[in-house]
Formats: sequence, structure tokens, C-alpha cells
Amino acid sequence: MEKLKAKGVRAFAIANDQGDTKAAKPMIDGVITQFGKLDILVNNAAVVAKGQQVDAPDLDTAALDRQWHINVMGTVATTRAAAPVLSDGGRIIFIGSRNGTLALIPGVADYAGTKAALIGYAKGVARDLGGRDITVNVVQPGAMPTDMMAEVMGGKVAPESFLDMHPIRRIATIEEVSALVCFLAGPNGGYITGGVIDVAGSLGI
Repeated sequence: MEKLKAKGVRAFAIANDQGDTKAAKPMIDGVITQFGKLDILVNNAAVVAKGQQVDAPDLDTAALDRQWHINVMGTVATTRAAAPVLSDGGRIIFIGSRNGTLALIPGVADYAGTKAALIGYAKGVARDLGGRDITVNVVQPGAMPTDMMAEVMGGKVAPESFLDMHPIRRIATIEEVSALVCFLAGPNGGYITGGVIDVAGSLGI
């Protein structure tokens, strides 16, 4: 946040538990209090539970349930809280995953399910808010150099077997994904809505 302020922009941070659906409205209210309005909502918070197949005898259902609460219900709660106060002509962008449309490896059933759920929800929200010229889209990255990926990969760079699944044999950069988010949030993204857009180097094509 301090880096943003150093660039001369207003910035405000709120500590919030995405898994607590009751926390969504106070967070949105805080934004309105601080800035007077809300133009863009980017639903980015998510977790991934350690990959286990659904028939694993020691399946960690508590972790999987929390993943659903954070990735889906927390996102839904935030969107519900934001929708009534979002400016006409505003933007909602969901950060999904390539796993939302293609379960790439075993052990991702619940994670893939959470991301697939966002697609159906986003399309419905796009229908609901289209009359106010609010666009709603899902950006689906593949692998990126994030803390989440490092956890999944055990702190290692993506293995060769994983890169072999990409026609462009590398993972995405944060800048490549954020550039699409910025485009959809900007003035030239006003007629793109209900979209599910991959930034994944054709992973799994």
C-alpha cells in the first residue's frame, strides 16, 4: 500500500477473512466510506487445498470445505455486497483458473469445482447487471509465479512434465495476467461481458 501512496494514488487496506461471509458487507461499506464510491471489483482471494484424490482414505474434508467457503461463498458474498453500490458502467472481474474448465491433473476435483462454480455465477451476474452497463468477466490464468503455486509445487519451478502440457512452454508472468485484468477494467473493456478468458499459453489444449 505504501508503494501505491508513493506513486501519488489514494490507497486503503482492509484486513478481511474471505471465508467469513459476514465480513463482506463491512468491507464494502469501508470502501464506500473511504472513497465515496466503488467502480471496480476484482475477486482475487483464493486458496488451494493440498491435492488429494476424492477416494483418499485420509481425505482432509475440513480443508476442502474451507476452500469452498473462501473460493466460492466468500466471493459470492463480496459480489452481493458490492453489486447494489457499484457505479453504473462499473466492472466485476473474477480471477478463476484454467482448472475451472479443465481438470488438469488428479487431486484437483474440489479446487476445479470452486473455479467452475465462479464461471456460472459470473455469467448470471453479467445478466443481472448488464442493464447498468456493468461488465462481468472471468480471467483464467494457468500457472503463475505466486505463493500459491510455490506451495503446490513444493517450492520448485514447474517441472518439465507440466511445461510439456503448454504449447508455449513456460508459465505466465504476473504482468501478462494483470494486463488483461487492467484491460477489462479500463475504458476499452466496456463491451466485453460474460467472458471466460484464458491466460495460460493454451495449457491443456
